[in-house]
Amino acid sequence: MKKAIIGKKIGMTQIFDAEGKVIPVTVIEAGPCVVTQLKTEEKEGYNAVQMGFQDVKEKKLNKPQMGHLKKAGEAVKKYLKEFRFDDCSMFQVGDTIKADMFAEGDYVDVTGISKGKGYAGVIKRWNAGRSPMSHGAGPMHRHQGSMGACSDPSKIMKGKMMPGHLGAEQVTIQNLDVVKVDAEMNLIAVRGAIPGPKGGIVFLKNTVKNNRVAKGPAAAVSKNPQKASARK
Repeated sequence: MKKAIIGKKIGMTQIFDAEGKVIPVTVIEAGPCVVTQLKTEEKEGYNAVQMGFQDVKEKKLNKPQMGHLKKAGEAVKKYLKEFRFDDCSMFQVGDTIKADMFAEGDYVDVTGISKGKGYAGVIKRWNAGRSPMSHGAGPMHRHQGSMGACSDPSKIMKGKMMPGHLGAEQVTIQNLDVVKVDAEMNLIAVRGAIPGPKGGIVFLKNTVKNNRVAKGPAAAVSKNPQKASARK
């Protein structure tokens, strides 16, 4: 991992590129984050950087939390997150990390907690089909129906798609490109939607995907292989 930061989802909007095309973006308040701890191979068994985000009143933290944060100076932060950078030696405890860590054109993976939708049935939760509305289906149109074998193994197998809590789980959207970075306002505009409600905490890091740009005649083929094959 080369780049990472903690942020807060502000909401969605749209901007226009140089050609006048509309780009739907999600605006993220990224940082400022403070390095609260450096974990090393000698002490913890691995190298990592712990960041803190969003100021909080001291009375809302307990004594162990305050003791931990005081080691990083006067930075009292609400949210903490570890990132395993390729080179952790470039950080020091107390350093401030801002949105300018990322630049326009970077590709990022965004992780957040999706919106909770409460208790849901199999049709809404798993996109299951429903029973017919006639021929004696009765009031069971949206029920899950048969659960499986009745004699062997005489139980519902683990992993069966059943009704239950929908949403409110960690989701990662990969390979989103950074459209704009405002270093003064600590804002990053990312193309597309990201998980979570407005005000939700998200984690940005450089994508694990390999975005290699083809050059020369191969670029046209890679962008639209169907047209390239039609020319042949």
